[in-house]
Amino acid sequence: MIKNIASARISSESSELLKELNNSFPFDKLLYKEDIEGSLAHAFMLATKEIISKDDLIDITNGLNEILKEIESGAWSLDGDSEDIHMAIEGRLTSKIGDAGKRLHTARSRNDQVALDFRLYVQNHNIEIMSLLLELINTVVSVASEHTETLLPGMTHLQHAQPINFGFHMMAYANMFKRDFERFASSYERNNFSPIGCAALAGTPHNIDRDLTAQKLGFNAPTQNCLDTVSDRDFALEILFNISTLMMHMSRLSEEIILWCSSEFRFVTLSDKHSTGSSIMPQKKNPDIPELLRGKTGRVNGNLVGLLTVMKGLPLAYNKDMQEDKEGVFDSVKTAELSLAVMSEMIAEMRVNSDKMENACMIGHLSATDLADYLVRKISVPFRDAYHTVGNVVNMAEKLNLDISELSLEQLQSIEPKIDSDAIEILDNRASMNARTSKGGTATARTVEQISDMRKWLEQYANH
Repeated sequence: MIKNIASARISSESSELLKELNNSFPFDKLLYKEDIEGSLAHAFMLATKEIISKDDLIDITNGLNEILKEIESGAWSLDGDSEDIHMAIEGRLTSKIGDAGKRLHTARSRNDQVALDFRLYVQNHNIEIMSLLLELINTVVSVASEHTETLLPGMTHLQHAQPINFGFHMMAYANMFKRDFERFASSYERNNFSPIGCAALAGTPHNIDRDLTAQKLGFNAPTQNCLDTVSDRDFALEILFNISTLMMHMSRLSEEIILWCSSEFRFVTLSDKHSTGSSIMPQKKNPDIPELLRGKTGRVNGNLVGLLTVMKGLPLAYNKDMQEDKEGVFDSVKTAELSLAVMSEMIAEMRVNSDKMENACMIGHLSATDLADYLVRKISVPFRDAYHTVGNVVNMAEKLNLDISELSLEQLQSIEPKIDSDAIEILDNRASMNARTSKGGTATARTVEQISDMRKWLEQYANH
């Protein structure tokens, strides 16, 4: 007996091993809403074009809506021996309404049906991730706005470099996350085209209206080439790439938070609600959330490489290899959405230890470049000569166990007699930070400007 309603050509039972290998139902059942939504639109179009009767449309619509309620209420559990979610729902529908259920698949194939369901899923989660990104950006900007005057050692090579403010540092991440938002938004627009009606690979002889189904489903238009459409998974690759880039940015912030929480830095303190203890060391307070986010970045990167590898050698059109397209996307989407929510919550409740940050600015001679710039401006010394002169000043400060900002005028003049008393002011770390007034710089005024610009950008999405 042939159980699979989509196997007219096969005359014997499939091997149990083949069934297990072929079975996508355990994971693609996640697409039940998209499958029903797509079928409702397809049935409406078929009836509008008089390919099926109005009575069939009523039966199909009522039957699909009943199935949706059954799934969401738990009255029908999505398990059993169906090959995939599409056959499970079609079989359930046919058992409810008879031949009308069998007519639903007119003018479509599982190839374009799968492409539609999966694209709807990806588009819906592009929007969800964009919403969560806006929340995270708002949180980061809020923290930044409270610390536009909080001194922090800016670093290169993880070495103290120049004084910045903590708000400026946080706005760097706000800009990263803004680019992430724009990537998801761009992907949404580029991929907002309907696959349904492409059938197996070459379209259908039925007099269908693909524009109507595209409109019903919220797409901009139908796709242009059916052969490309049923074999296209660029939309899935894009969301995986966008998530990988987003998680890379969150991992970088996580890495800094982990460092800042350490005893060596103590720049920030995570709330108890976002920390864990040790099973053996009672004094420990571990930053598990940023560590987990850092670790999950490798996981989503693997999902991206996995699908790239699946797709790299496939001839047109659909191939069963493409059944491997979903699990990695489902996993990455779930990971990204949870990660965004927890990162936003953690940052909102993180305590910034401003005094520790400002004390750290007295290590590493952060205003050394300001003295070199002073020599260039004040006494017209070529920058490279000024660079070496300040190197000698730093060496003297090191021997005296002082920061360069703590040297007296007499000590500075022992290296360069033309240095005047105004050099003392420019060596102050706060003055150094506020001297960087070029567009995009760290001066408090420029940081406030960056925050204002970001808030204006956020306002356009406030009611979306």
